[in-house]
Amino acid sequence: MTSKLTFNDLGLSAGSLAAINQKGFEEPTVIQAMTIPVMLRDDKNIIAQAQTGTGKTAAFGLPLIEMIKTELPRVQALILTPTRELAIQVAEEIHSLRGEKKIRTLPIYGGQSIDQQLRRLKTGAHIIVGTPGRVIDHLKRKTLDLHMIEHLILDEADEMLNMGFIEDMEEIMKHTNPHKRTLLFSATMPDKIKELARKYMNGYEMLTAKKEAQITNLTEQIYFEVKASDKFDTLCRIIDFEEEFYGLVFCRTKQDADVLVSNLLGRGYDAEAIHGDISQAQRERTLNRFKKQSINILVATDVAARGIDVSNLTHVINYSLPHDPEAYIHRIGRTGRAGNEGTAITFITPSEYSKLMFIQRMTKNRITRSEVPSAVDIIIAKKKKITEDLNAINEEEIDGAYFTWAKQLLETGKPSKVLASLLHYAFGDELNPEAYGKVKEYHTNGRELDTDGKARLFVALGKKDKMNPERLIKLIMDTAPLKAREISDIQIMDNFSFLTVPFMNAESIVNSFKTRDRGQKPLITHAKK
Repeated sequence: MTSKLTFNDLGLSAGSLAAINQKGFEEPTVIQAMTIPVMLRDDKNIIAQAQTGTGKTAAFGLPLIEMIKTELPRVQALILTPTRELAIQVAEEIHSLRGEKKIRTLPIYGGQSIDQQLRRLKTGAHIIVGTPGRVIDHLKRKTLDLHMIEHLILDEADEMLNMGFIEDMEEIMKHTNPHKRTLLFSATMPDKIKELARKYMNGYEMLTAKKEAQITNLTEQIYFEVKASDKFDTLCRIIDFEEEFYGLVFCRTKQDADVLVSNLLGRGYDAEAIHGDISQAQRERTLNRFKKQSINILVATDVAARGIDVSNLTHVINYSLPHDPEAYIHRIGRTGRAGNEGTAITFITPSEYSKLMFIQRMTKNRITRSEVPSAVDIIIAKKKKITEDLNAINEEEIDGAYFTWAKQLLETGKPSKVLASLLHYAFGDELNPEAYGKVKEYHTNGRELDTDGKARLFVALGKKDKMNPERLIKLIMDTAPLKAREISDIQIMDNFSFLTVPFMNAESIVNSFKTRDRGQKPLITHAKK
């Protein structure tokens, strides 16, 4: 099978095809094309080997929805996942694929009120999506009956093995209907997973999707942690800082995309949007303008962006955090193509940090924190570009009238004064740092950073300890490769002190004193605001 098949070829009902169309899926992935027809036959167990980002949830979710009997108010399928984040994600994906079918899906996981889960279980559910620990809790309480389930799906089985859930998985399988169908999904096939399959999955079919490099090593992945209200100014800073920005910006909703484009146009950028309310003709016109680089910023929703193939993007910006790891991979896989380097930037608010780390774990990518370019950095970059453009103009033929005009201007003042006045006249607004609003950045635990990429540190020494600015600077420079001028805003109080250092050095300074002061309260910590 190849991914050139359409969803119409896989045996799905009209209801499922309508739901797929609504989601914007255009053609099945390899693992979907392999899995859906076999699962719909419902005559054998399946082991499917596929990596995250290949559409696994829809691969088992679509046929599962087809086979659920909504008239039977009991649990007919159990999906086991290694983490609560994945349980929530899978439940939401199945809910979004059910179309008009009245299927009730319930996620159950640790950290959520068990009383709330008990109430929902009593009202009835067709599909349970759960983590092993919480499923066993319910089995012990006899609040979950799996003896009549017809489908068991083990999602990310190798991750469950790595997290020590192999015994829990076996215990759960003992409580299930022996005549059920089992589908095991795993990115890798370690011996213990094979042993589990031999023991509990008699007569299975093996499906393997060829592993593909979905995100190239030419794509740099970074994130900025800012307030939601500062996202727009952050985006403007990124665009202005880059010499040639040519990027795709992802928003969560159609309204978000329209508002963002309106704001970008208001700032003088060339931007357009594509989303579900855009006609096919308008979509094609917009894409053609983007491919020709008549516009350099395309704002899109996930559904509308499917099928976009541009090989020379410099950036993909996640203006809104992707819904799940697969969406993240689909979005940023558009950079680093055809040998071109690219940057994928994700904006998160402090409350979204844990979800980003979940995406990082599931995609097995390194997404590093970075600093929002400061106004000073942007002005320097703009001046460099203007200088290059002026030097390029010097190589061109210039109308003699301009030379005459230049001589007249030079007769009225000093050459440097005249040139400075011209530069200010031409670029004064563009090089004005006041044009950039303040952006509050945050560290991984929600600590606020100042707008220039600095961090405020607390030192548990003050005047009573004979501390002064010189001694404090020496103390810091002994632990970090800093120059004295990079340490600023020093305040010496009676019992403690404060100082400001570049963000990139702050964490290593704090960690250094954690190690040095092991067993005691660290001498230097992040200042609380």
